Amino acid sequence: MPDTPPAALSRDGRVSPESPPDTGPESPPAPPAGTASAPAARSTPRSPDARATRRQRLFTPALVVGILITLGLLLLSLTTGQYDVFADDGFWMFGITRVPRTIALVLAGASMAMCGLIMQLLTQNRFVEPTTTGTTEWAGLGLILVLWLFPGASMLARMGGAVTMAFIGTVIFFLFLQRVTLRSSLIVPIIGIMLGAVVSSFTTYIALMTDHLQTLGIWFAGSFTRVVEGRYELMFLVLVVTILVFITADQFTVAGLGKDMATNVGLNYTAVLFLGTAMVAVATGVTATVVGTLPFLGLVVPNIISLFRGDDLRSNLPWVALLGIAIVTACDLIGRTIRAPFEIPVGLVLGLVGAVVFIGLLLRQRRKGGLLT
Repeated sequence: MPDTPPAALSRDGRVSPESPPDTGPESPPAPPAGTASAPAARSTPRSPDARATRRQRLFTPALVVGILITLGLLLLSLTTGQYDVFADDGFWMFGITRVPRTIALVLAGASMAMCGLIMQLLTQNRFVEPTTTGTTEWAGLGLILVLWLFPGASMLARMGGAVTMAFIGTVIFFLFLQRVTLRSSLIVPIIGIMLGAVVSSFTTYIALMTDHLQTLGIWFAGSFTRVVEGRYELMFLVLVVTILVFITADQFTVAGLGKDMATNVGLNYTAVLFLGTAMVAVATGVTATVVGTLPFLGLVVPNIISLFRGDDLRSNLPWVALLGIAIVTACDLIGRTIRAPFEIPVGLVLGLVGAVVFIGLLLRQRRKGGLLT
């Protein structure tokens, strides 16, 4: 019976009969093997981590370009108008009209775009946002009820009524969804649009009976014309909503996986759903009170960002905010210049752009065969 040969190969390839077998940490071949494999073990996880870090960096060169483009649009907003801000009293007019309007554009665009993203995560549907779930119509109902019951109500009281009814309406929408067994891509927004139509009809009836129909039409036109010093300060409340979205991004990401999955990983799904509903209600109610309706903004922006960057919520949030600001500002500039010195409401321009994008998304989903899934 042959014995195991005691010879072993040394590091230079020659036979070394005196070398003992590799049986422990003190055997000679062990250090070379260890030194050869250690760098490989360290370098293997490092490279994917480095690539993932580069992919998920928030401040990329493309983001810097986006920031510069958005700043350019905001600068145009500050300098566009019929009043000469370089006149003797131009600085005064610049401070009470142009600056508040531009600040409102930033806050409204970022907050409403993020609200659309939140609602799409909570409903797991890309066609959902405040104007396709009836939330905006409920906010209008709150405004009309406050004016009807308290004719001399302040802006803060109107905002409170709009936020309260927007929250109630969003809760009702989610309760309707729990009763629906068919959860296709089209059924969810159709439910919201139908619910919003019913609420809008009731709101119009109350406005007609209380002689507030013209006021209702101005609100739902969505215009920044009335945003001046003394009327835009409430918009800073939506800045709180925007900050909260950045803080709770991970929770909303997990909630977007569904109730069962979120509960299995230890997330309080009901609390996150309540928080998201409250944030959407606050942003929608405040924006409806100060500016009016911004249709399809929360639908267009998240879907465009997802097409180019995927569904990573935390890294997409700066892009969603930037694109929301840019689209609202661009639509406002179009409305201010296309028929100067008259202004077309930004809601009209935004509704036209949003409707085209919405139809495009439907056609794209249909080609992929996902409308009935």
